[in-house]
Amino acid sequence: MAKKKTTKKSSRSKAPRIDRDSMGPVEVPSDALYGASTQRAVENFPISTGGLDWTLIHAFAQLKHAAAHANEQLGKLPAKQARLIRKAADQIVAGTEDPETRDEMMKHFPVGTYQTGSGTSSNVNMNEVISNMSCLAAGTAIGSKKPVHPNDHVNMGQSSNDTMPTAMQIASAVQLKNNLIPSLKVLERSLKKKARQFDGIVKIGRTHLQDATPIRLGQEFSGYAAQITHAIRRATESMNELAGNMPIGGTAVGTGINTHPRFSKIVCSELSKATGVKFREAENHFEAQATRDCVVDAHGRLNTIAVSLSTIASNIRFMACGPRCGIQEIDLPAIQPGSSIMPGKVNPVLVESVMQVAMKVAGNNTTINIGGMGGTGSLMELNVAMPVMAEALLDSIHILGNVSRIFATHCVDGIAANKKAIKDSVEKSLMLGTALAPVIGYDEAAHIAHECYDSGMTIREYATKHSTLPPKELEEVLDVTAMTYPHG
Repeated sequence: MAKKKTTKKSSRSKAPRIDRDSMGPVEVPSDALYGASTQRAVENFPISTGGLDWTLIHAFAQLKHAAAHANEQLGKLPAKQARLIRKAADQIVAGTEDPETRDEMMKHFPVGTYQTGSGTSSNVNMNEVISNMSCLAAGTAIGSKKPVHPNDHVNMGQSSNDTMPTAMQIASAVQLKNNLIPSLKVLERSLKKKARQFDGIVKIGRTHLQDATPIRLGQEFSGYAAQITHAIRRATESMNELAGNMPIGGTAVGTGINTHPRFSKIVCSELSKATGVKFREAENHFEAQATRDCVVDAHGRLNTIAVSLSTIASNIRFMACGPRCGIQEIDLPAIQPGSSIMPGKVNPVLVESVMQVAMKVAGNNTTINIGGMGGTGSLMELNVAMPVMAEALLDSIHILGNVSRIFATHCVDGIAANKKAIKDSVEKSLMLGTALAPVIGYDEAAHIAHECYDSGMTIREYATKHSTLPPKELEEVLDVTAMTYPHG
């Protein structure tokens, strides 16, 4: 008789285990590394899908590693517990950092954004996971809290009130350093390259979307490159603003109760070594903990970067308008079909992606501004909108970084100038009459422009026909390239 096949049940199908916190027993999934308090949060806040951003969990783990190091150095935490905590924290860091293991690790951090405004549930979640990982590593039962207790050891010298704001500042500063700033540098290089490539191409300038005096296409792109140069400075300032005002060590309300006075400095030093970002203890822990002004300030600069990207994208989209019935001064790379009904249509899809990112960042900026107010005004010693502010800040950093890099490599690098269309539009422009004004006077130049508009003649044709200036002088005055070098 053939042996009957059995299907191995997943660990999720096993009976839940019973875990306990200060409020009593709770059923917890058998394979979950978190404990009772986390489970309560999962049940209390079934609001959003998924947990916090992985970079925030990553930062929380780095913080717990640094805290264990500091407490051991200060003689507060036995070496055995400190080593176990650091090992567990490092495993979380590695697990969240690697895309292949991230989902598996993140299932142990199920608490979402819309929880208690202090982020207490997420801090407790991290404490429980590290405690249970440490217990398993030490050969004791999960949930035993021996030899590593989530509160007494993992959370030693800390409070959710100073760890949550610290973690969000770590995550954001690191993502600014590793994602947004490098991506902006890629875009800056692309725009500078186009500025050099297009420098000899004279086109008509535009103000109010109306013809203006000539400008070199390279000059326009140099302006875009300068915007990104300023964006890099702003992103760096955002990073320094977040890194230079660390709340850790303030504990419950900023007084530093239950922590060592040197704890914060050691933690910041350890975090600096781990991340390459220079973190510094807040000068005033009451300000650093009661407010999220540093986040409001940092995101304000990100909002400016988003506005810059949107204006660049909008101008590039307008210059590429066509291909037959627009101005088509430049051609964008064709990367995908643009219409399900119009054959052959190609749209500026990446440009529009940039613009939508800017819209989302503007929305995030509003969320952060309101969050910085505490939602309903001053809330004494603690801001209670931290999780949603963290989500908005990290979202802006991620999408700005991603779109800047893709915009550079998939769009800007492939832009080509349509020299014929540019040359034709320059010669037809009535604004060339501006160069005549210093020689023949504003009123006469305006009269010529109106006559040309009515007759369809160019400025050059009219001035030649009516001998407005001697031929040689007229050629010098109407030299469009010289118009873009007004001071020689």
